[in-house]
Amino acid sequence: MLATFGLGSLGVIPRTGTTHPSFAVTDDAELPERVVHGGSVQDPSRRLMKQDAATSDVVSDGPCADCAENLTLTGRGERLLPSGTTDVWAHDGYAYLGTFGDPCGTGEGFDEDGLVDDRLGPGVPVFDVCDPHCPTYVGSLPSVEGSRINDVKVADMNSGSILVHSNEPCDGGRGGFEVYDVDDPTAPTHLASVQVDDANEVVRDTFGVVDVGVHNLFLFTQGACDYVALQAGGYFGGFQIFELTEPTEPEFVSAWGAEYLCEGEFCSENPHEEDDEEVLTAMIDDWLQDGFGQSQNRLLHDVTVSQDGTRAYLAHWDAGLILLDISDPENPRFVSQALDPTAGDHEGNSHQAWPSADGSVVVETEEDFAPFATTFRITDGPHAGEYEAAEGGFTTPLADLPDQTMAGPTTYLGLGCDPAAEDVPQAGGPGEIAVIQRGDCRFDTKAETAIEAGYDGMIVFNNSANGDAVSTMSGESRDIPGLLVGHTTGLNVFDVGSADDLTVGATGESISAVAEPERWGNVRIWDYTDEANPVLASEFDTRCSADPTHEGCDPRGTYSVHNTIVEDDKAYVSWYSNGVLILDISDPSKPVETARYNRGGDDFEEQNGGIQDVWGIYKEREKPWIYASDRNGGLYVLEERDSGRT
Repeated sequence: MLATFGLGSLGVIPRTGTTHPSFAVTDDAELPERVVHGGSVQDPSRRLMKQDAATSDVVSDGPCADCAENLTLTGRGERLLPSGTTDVWAHDGYAYLGTFGDPCGTGEGFDEDGLVDDRLGPGVPVFDVCDPHCPTYVGSLPSVEGSRINDVKVADMNSGSILVHSNEPCDGGRGGFEVYDVDDPTAPTHLASVQVDDANEVVRDTFGVVDVGVHNLFLFTQGACDYVALQAGGYFGGFQIFELTEPTEPEFVSAWGAEYLCEGEFCSENPHEEDDEEVLTAMIDDWLQDGFGQSQNRLLHDVTVSQDGTRAYLAHWDAGLILLDISDPENPRFVSQALDPTAGDHEGNSHQAWPSADGSVVVETEEDFAPFATTFRITDGPHAGEYEAAEGGFTTPLADLPDQTMAGPTTYLGLGCDPAAEDVPQAGGPGEIAVIQRGDCRFDTKAETAIEAGYDGMIVFNNSANGDAVSTMSGESRDIPGLLVGHTTGLNVFDVGSADDLTVGATGESISAVAEPERWGNVRIWDYTDEANPVLASEFDTRCSADPTHEGCDPRGTYSVHNTIVEDDKAYVSWYSNGVLILDISDPSKPVETARYNRGGDDFEEQNGGIQDVWGIYKEREKPWIYASDRNGGLYVLEERDSGRT
């Protein structure tokens, strides 16, 4: 019944997380830093910025009466749990939901075949949708203890109906994925548990990147052979293929990652065989964890495989949309990179993609949860000017402040970890900003120190080891605006050459930080007529994704696009608080919205368990049924009225 497989040792040392939706740093004092993130090299993607891309921005004012008539609610599978549901997939009359990290996996029922009765639990809720008008909950696949299940896929393989689901640690559980026989979805049989590790031996054995989380996966076949392609949450070999022809004995086949696109003197020609720790660390710091925009990394997020099983589309965040030829699964071959950093809001953030049946058009989603750009300035003194800064992910958004601005004089509070021992001074008046050096304790601890001392804002500046690279701080929510700036920026605020020259209580120059409206993540549509040279044909925004301050947009909402699936000349899109959209992409340069399911109001929120927040999307081929997963409300079955299908 149960088999366990892996590439490396089973010892677990701090490993890379697979957080969603964004990458952030925590400075958790209990976790030693495995890799020190210092400065970065010149972005090699700059060569692509000059690429001539014909773009046509399309902004929709939906929903509209005609659109609403074309897409109607048919059935509901309730799972009322705030932010508790992730992806959705349907197969042979049954729909399957992924689940988020709260509650985390309990492992209840995992050692036995069959379903458990726990609709709000952390497993995989299963609904009978043979009658799409009346989805019926039949039970849940059990969870893995200490892990959450983001993604689930089901397909007819040579060995029968096979289900795979991802594992991501949420309370010390394992990563990898599970394999089930679901020939009878009401009586599934567990076939294998598969461990997934980093593709480089030194990164596995020395850096401890083993048993990593899997965020997304995709089943495919080639003749008599069955496979699963997946995203692995390590550093090297983020894309991996396992053979499932014998589903009780999955076998690792191959791995590929953005490390093979690395440009710089520090890069290795054979990164998966590289054994020089300094080279590996440089590739992690200065390539894989570097990028452009606000959430900088080149790590894989999602993968989709073509219907014939020969092409893999990798949404590789700031490495862009990568196309691999996997005709020989043992030797993935790079074909092209679709990336235009000049488009839209100048973010990469390649999140997910889906090709048309012939591969000539590919729809890509850019997930961006930072609709405001932060402009940070030292407003007076010898170093007055604009500097790079990243707004905290756990602090009060600048956009919520009057005039979207934090501004005032500054005072140095040291490390801000032990106010009594450091003799942290109280704020001298309203509007005063605390400046705190990074290190020794969590960011939210530093924020609490600033709050208790009466400051109205917080700036954390990097210590010398972290240099001038900035990223999003994370932690437990704190009611104070906060930013992370580079080491040099922090020193310039106080006009000193070294942090050793600073004393607690020193006053610095005044600063200002302004949140300026930019854009949420949108849809990109690529022309792959020449698959080796994809061209950006257009971008598509909704009203709210294009303008985060629009009066018609719910301030509680998330208006980034999320996932898509393509059938014929239509893209079916899940768009968080914009709901479900259908785009006509028959002319890739001019996409047209033809339908939307977007609901709000007290009555809807009561039956949905919160505002609309659509994560997953699945379209039943050659039928009018669309399956959407709402993070708050569970399963929605929609019917496309003008599809011409019954």
